[in-house]
Amino acid sequence: MSTRGGTLAPSVVRAEGDARSRTRLPLVVHVLAMGTFLMGTTEFVVAGLLPEIAGDLQVGVARAGLLITVFAVGMIVGAPLMAMLTLRLPSRLTLMIALGVFAAGHVVVAVGSSFTLLLAARFVTALATGAFWAVANVVAARAVGPAASSRALGVVGAGAMLANVVGVPLGAFAGQLMGWRGPFWALAVLGAAAVALIARHVPHEGRAGKAVSIRTELSALRSGRLWLVLAACATTTGGVMSAYTYISPLLTGRAGLAAGLVPLVLAGFGVGALAGFLAGGRLGDHRPYMTTIVAPAVTTVLLLAICLLSGRAAPTIALVVLLGLFGLGANPVLISLGVRFAGRAPTLGSALTVSAFNLGTAIGSWSAGRALVSPLGVTGPAVVGTAIAALTLIPTVAIALVQRRRGASTVVAGPRAAVQD
Repeated sequence: MSTRGGTLAPSVVRAEGDARSRTRLPLVVHVLAMGTFLMGTTEFVVAGLLPEIAGDLQVGVARAGLLITVFAVGMIVGAPLMAMLTLRLPSRLTLMIALGVFAAGHVVVAVGSSFTLLLAARFVTALATGAFWAVANVVAARAVGPAASSRALGVVGAGAMLANVVGVPLGAFAGQLMGWRGPFWALAVLGAAAVALIARHVPHEGRAGKAVSIRTELSALRSGRLWLVLAACATTTGGVMSAYTYISPLLTGRAGLAAGLVPLVLAGFGVGALAGFLAGGRLGDHRPYMTTIVAPAVTTVLLLAICLLSGRAAPTIALVVLLGLFGLGANPVLISLGVRFAGRAPTLGSALTVSAFNLGTAIGSWSAGRALVSPLGVTGPAVVGTAIAALTLIPTVAIALVQRRRGASTVVAGPRAAVQD
């Protein structure tokens, strides 16, 4: 085309199309975010219900915290395992099956009276959650392309962050008003309803999804950069979740906050996490390596401040909100890098980032539980979180240095080689 006579050149048309794509994501990305909202709610709602669950099942608060730990372990195993087992299934069908198992698992938790049964149900539910999350990340990234993948993954992950703003506080309120089992009934119903949304809005892949082999997926394990990303995923989440898992005892036992106000603090953390996740996704498309360094550095400082100032309510509340803002801000960037560095195996790359996040959660919450019953008391989890979060700087700085060297080495090959890296 020519710009003469009012006709737009192809480059202008493409530029306008690219601008529209940068400002508006496909509907399927938001549908997947609804699914991760449910996943995030079930993973984190236990933190706001620990005293009620412990009292009803006649176990200690630290032991009740195993419901979070075992869920994280299920995600660790479930994400890569289910990604491999469902590799030849259409993504839409995998997402629907995962949500069906998710709903059934919550029914078991809602009616169960044995702590062991609840642990088993949480584990199976986590297997399904891991499968959903891994496949959802790949579907979202493919829907928008490489240029906006961090942003799209930020929106999908923001569903889980929104869970901290809406789902977890509402679950905590409902648990106090009508018993802790009520939120699990609600999640079961919503999970079943989400199956229909996925069936309607996630596009059918046709035959393209069946051509991928397990051997091709496993080839991702040879990427050293992928392993650095996975290490960062584990430590950044482990540091935050060490403190967050046992934030209720800290707020009530150390900061002197009334139990009824704890859900409001959890909501504040969730608002911060939602904003941080979205901001991290946007920054990650332009400055990914800076984002993955700055976010954990600030998180380490915030956790240290919580250790030192937790005896005062106002500073502690402010620090918890800021912890939400910075603590998980690097996550969408790390997911995007994991999918990218996995090369021809994006499903496994996505699944392994999910596993790594939850490995960090499992180790962090378990270590925090041990610290809770140590002489450190209710500040112990924050101490553990500070140490784990600081470790994130090792792999993130290493990734930035590796990419800087690779970028320098590809300059002679031209811009195209640098972009493909």
